Amino acid sequence: MLRNVIVFCAVFGVSIAGFAAEVTYRKDIRPLWEKKCSACHGASAPYLGDFKEDQKKFEAMLRGPRMDTYADLIFYVGWPDTGAIMRRLDDGKNAGGKPGNMYQYLGSAEEERQKNLNLFKEWVGKDAWKLNRWKAKGDVPAITKEDLDKIKAKY
Repeated sequence: MLRNVIVFCAVFGVSIAGFAAEVTYRKDIRPLWEKKCSACHGASAPYLGDFKEDQKKFEAMLRGPRMDTYADLIFYVGWPDTGAIMRRLDDGKNAGGKPGNMYQYLGSAEEERQKNLNLFKEWVGKDAWKLNRWKAKGDVPAITKEDLDKIKAKY
């Protein structure tokens, strides 16, 4: 049976990965987020504006910006803090070898971190995993409309 599926995929140019279940916030990202991120970014964390006003205080309390709902989390994917999730979770392969400051929290070992990073990448969209911001900063250009259109981030 498996052999037939592989032959079918090869003949018709279909990826076996295409048969995998779609990554969604509710099914995949929310449970991962609860396990790895909620202690610092949960309901007791400040919203981004409050965090920025007193960042040192919140960091001393081990609190980052709030991300406990889909709406709060997508804020850091698309707009207004475009690409923040990607910059923070990236393993460094997209940023000249320097991992984002939250990459280490994706797992206790590199294999687990890579697995969880790939889950986030699948959710955002592999072609949408960009480290760009809304507006250009330094040598990094602003995100393009074409790149924003590639974001999947299914609920």
